[in-house]
Amino acid sequence: MCLGCVNPMLLNNVLYEQPTGFASVATPASSRRGFMALSTAAVIGSALPLAGAAPARADDAASARITAIFKGGAIVPVVGPAAPEAIAVSGNRIARIGNLGEVMAMADKDTQVVDLAGRTLLPGLIDPHHHTLLASIYFELLTDVGYEKNKTRAGLISNLRQMAAQTPAGQWITASNFDNLLQGGDLSREELDSVTTTHPVFVWYTNGHDAAVNSMALQAAAIPDDIGPLPGGGHFGRGPDGKLNGLIYEESAMLKVAVKAFPKITPQLASKAVRQYMQQVAAAGNTLVHEPGTIKSEWIEAFAKVSLNAPVRTSASLMYEDMKGYAPYKPLGMGAKAVEVPNSLFNLYGVKIVGDGSNQTMTGAQTQPYLDSKDKGKPNFTPEQMKEMVAAVKAAGLPVLIHCNGDETIDISLDAIEAAYGDSTEFGINRIEHATMARPDQLTRMKKLNVEPSFLMNHVGLYGAAYRDQIFGPERASFMDPAGACVKEDIRFTLHTDSPCSPIGPLRLIQTAVTRTCEFDNTVIGADQAISVQRALEAVTIDAARQLGMADRVGSLEVGKLADFTILEANPLTTATDKIKSIKVSETWVNGEKKFG
Repeated sequence: MCLGCVNPMLLNNVLYEQPTGFASVATPASSRRGFMALSTAAVIGSALPLAGAAPARADDAASARITAIFKGGAIVPVVGPAAPEAIAVSGNRIARIGNLGEVMAMADKDTQVVDLAGRTLLPGLIDPHHHTLLASIYFELLTDVGYEKNKTRAGLISNLRQMAAQTPAGQWITASNFDNLLQGGDLSREELDSVTTTHPVFVWYTNGHDAAVNSMALQAAAIPDDIGPLPGGGHFGRGPDGKLNGLIYEESAMLKVAVKAFPKITPQLASKAVRQYMQQVAAAGNTLVHEPGTIKSEWIEAFAKVSLNAPVRTSASLMYEDMKGYAPYKPLGMGAKAVEVPNSLFNLYGVKIVGDGSNQTMTGAQTQPYLDSKDKGKPNFTPEQMKEMVAAVKAAGLPVLIHCNGDETIDISLDAIEAAYGDSTEFGINRIEHATMARPDQLTRMKKLNVEPSFLMNHVGLYGAAYRDQIFGPERASFMDPAGACVKEDIRFTLHTDSPCSPIGPLRLIQTAVTRTCEFDNTVIGADQAISVQRALEAVTIDAARQLGMADRVGSLEVGKLADFTILEANPLTTATDKIKSIKVSETWVNGEKKFG
């Protein structure tokens, strides 16, 4: 059974009105073949330059007409000279950074002058592991009843009953984001029957791989009492009496209920959901998000179209199983640097492999058993299979991103990377996604191989106490998401949310990385793994850009780079560390245009 960090069930074509699934968001008049021909012609014929393909020369930027100037607040370049007084933009690029008088001398009568009025301007904040498509549909179709909304079990049940009271009898109640670790353990058929017997109820767990339903839902979905195992580990849970207990596991089983519970997803609904969700992402301060693996190659055209009017810049990697879908884009020069699909704000970079499952469901593969258990979890692939897959990614001239929650999977993945790439970064930076339980010796090895981790730091903020008390014990939990050890080893790393698996927002990631505080009980998890605000800020700006093959375009405030900015009401470098996530996002700018605020 494969339990990865995200279950892509909502992207299954069977849930869509049109058989092409999310690809139907593309306008009918456009054909994939025509789009690919245009893409190739744009490169081979050089008819159109790729927006953002390379930074403008400093002298070109400095001589261009200035369209906007930002002044009157703190400007944090992240790299380079500190505390400039002003920044000038020409079109979609940074033209000058420095002294106020020098910058203002470049303005003409039509230059827009933005007074920061004491606010702080940063390079645009980046989430390098964020499942945009999945999250947008997830939150459009289902009501969030998770820990952020309902801190107690009583509050959760009351919320579900209120939803039932407001819904006509016979219609489905569909809820999402239930967290069995933080909200009192598994739900049951009987407990959901106590909520309502006149509505079928479907509650999807935040881990993405489990759900709970009531008796009416089982009846509405025509689930027989004697249903057996399904492909891919799908099955329906049973109680001690052998009867269905309302729990459902894995996509193949959940789909049997979801096709009845959810309305058919139309192109209009999907497009609306993505637009609305991206607005939330921008409001949280992001200017760039990377979709790791949960986009199919046949959806690239549709997503590229959406990106043109999106409030954030977007990026994606394909799954290993879909790697051949990159073929039409190879002429764009894919490899160590991300390539931008022509006429879009959408980039392609890297190949994703899911190496194991989730520590929260004890399916991450460990070298030592989970707390009070003999179970160590199990990797999704043998060492030989992983080496074969990683070698194929390298042969394609691309970097690899491997999901590894357990330390056994990290061992297997580093062996495969070393066998294929050695310590080379010729094809880009190879990443270990999550790297939750990385050991000190594995960090040393990552440095030797020029491999970088990306940490889901909200694990500490939400599950630190559970890791300590229920899953790993105090000693192992104190080294979870070891950003502090990376700083000591001089290993670059990034921070991500893995949304919808944890709340969106880079400021929350920064605060947790700096304080190491678990929100569940306000305890500190691994104090020696705390890092500075500056280092955490780099992890969601320049280092995130570099891990996405885009450091030549975004991630810092430098002449010639794209004008992607996040403007905050306060400076995170001078704000109390326990207040950073509460800083208000004032504006975001992408490609020289204000997108939020």
